[in-house]
Amino acid sequence: MTSASIISNAPLSELIRKIETSFTADRDVSASALAFVRDGVITGEGPTTAGRVHFSRMLDAHDAAWCARILTAAANANEPVSRAEAETLFEINDAASERSDDGRFDDLFAKAIVHHAAAASGLPVPPRSVALSPDTAIESWAPTTAIGVNTEVLEWIASQMRGKRRSNLALKALVATLIGAATLPLAQTLPNFLDLGM
Repeated sequence: MTSASIISNAPLSELIRKIETSFTADRDVSASALAFVRDGVITGEGPTTAGRVHFSRMLDAHDAAWCARILTAAANANEPVSRAEAETLFEINDAASERSDDGRFDDLFAKAIVHHAAAASGLPVPPRSVALSPDTAIESWAPTTAIGVNTEVLEWIASQMRGKRRSNLALKALVATLIGAATLPLAQTLPNFLDLGM
């Protein structure tokens, strides 16, 4: 059995304990914990929905709080958001056709994706506790031009967003700004970005 399958089979409480008490980051563990939230959103059942009524395909304030708790846990405090975590956040966003979280997940989602994009491009990012906080404006730390932003990362984000039924206006606007500021070759590789079905 691989370590990845062991992580995916670990109970949520064990994963949470690892990321909240460890001093060593393991962002794969965080992505696995986020997968529990995704599964709870999809089915309305599971450890992240225990003790409350939770409908299938609904994302509520508790789900958003789970995501924030996982992403800002001690083990990950000084690490950028990983590609695996970002992918799972896209899956949660896609799974939740109904929202009752007052926009908290959308805010967290946009900030986490941009945190990943900036860090993966080698740009400086603030610690997660600052960058992902609802009290911190994304504009205060996110890149405002495409200079230094890795085109592969922008292409990956655009591919994740393309054709999705639910839009994240903050993320869409920021990525559109970055792509608009990018060089002509990048703009030509993403001709349909502004027509992503959002």
